[in-house]
Amino acid sequence: MADRSARSGEDNRPTGIPVLRWEEPPEGPVLVLLDQTRLPAEEVELVCTDAAALVEAIRSLAVRGAPLLGIAGAYGVALAAVRGFEVEEAAAALAGARPTAVNLAVGVRRAQAAHQEALARTGDARQAAAAALSAARALHREDAAASERMAAHGLALLDELLPAGGHRVLTHCNTGSLVSGGEGTAFAVALAAHRSGRLRRLWVDETRPLLQGARLTAYEAARNDMAYTLLTDNAAGSLFAAGEVDAVLVGADRIAADGSVANKVGSYPLAVLARYHHVPFIVVAPATTVDPETPDGASIEVEQRPGYEVTEVTAPQVPVAGAGGGIPVAPLGTQAYNPAFDVTPPELVTAIVTEDGVVSPVTTEALAALCARSRQVTIS
Repeated sequence: MADRSARSGEDNRPTGIPVLRWEEPPEGPVLVLLDQTRLPAEEVELVCTDAAALVEAIRSLAVRGAPLLGIAGAYGVALAAVRGFEVEEAAAALAGARPTAVNLAVGVRRAQAAHQEALARTGDARQAAAAALSAARALHREDAAASERMAAHGLALLDELLPAGGHRVLTHCNTGSLVSGGEGTAFAVALAAHRSGRLRRLWVDETRPLLQGARLTAYEAARNDMAYTLLTDNAAGSLFAAGEVDAVLVGADRIAADGSVANKVGSYPLAVLARYHHVPFIVVAPATTVDPETPDGASIEVEQRPGYEVTEVTAPQVPVAGAGGGIPVAPLGTQAYNPAFDVTPPELVTAIVTEDGVVSPVTTEALAALCARSRQVTIS
């Protein structure tokens, strides 16, 4: 079950936006989410009391972004356990809510494994539930720390590639604190450049069809007093041609073993433009986004979204008439092609930045070595 409550009055929250938190009111534990489908018009919280509500929140993109999905998935397992629901059933539903983002399944499996181990060891359902919650909280903390390290590695790479400073960075979709336990992935690098006085301009793709750039990245850039400009996705080419882009920073939802990168649809054309114009195309993502079990880009399952997300525009507090609850912008019955992601081949990726370091050039061997280092750090 879920309910929504709108914030009113002046926004006094810190810039680090609490997009997800665990609460324990008298009526029982809940997971509270900032509903990202309502931004930037209003800040509304979505309260999930069971895994089914969280699955719906994930599918509707109320909660989104690879790292945050992993955290949410782990908390969803804990929520099911603490409230006495069937944990294995909840875990399966959560892991399958969005197929492309590998972090979601990773987070679910981590909390699920903690629950299973504690249950087998103690036979106590309450201790097992506490173990699942502890695993989710640990993942939340680790992601915040990983975000900080990615920002440092990414800024150092920008300075190496662009020693003159005054970085003009183009980004796609939303990769800030709205997708992370910390300040994000690609956006965190741009934010670090801004704070150090090295960001001249952040170019923000509006990101069709759901406008995560216009609605969310611009929202975060404004909150951080960054110099930013919003552009339509198909205007990016003219910026490259004019020499106005020094680097492209994007996130990732899954990175295959060969370095192929699945990210929000529209990323691949940016990589092609960047290569033609000799501009670095940099992917910033936690090491958990690298999936050794997916050999190459062709093996990545690309999520297909409903057509009405293209044929309609949703605007909070505006009367709607379309089948999907939005304002129709195409004739009734129009067919729409709406993949959520596209895949960029490794030869178009200048570097992959993770919390454990930078991979460049992007090769199968380099990524395997990165994953090995990451596992050692986790185990130790």
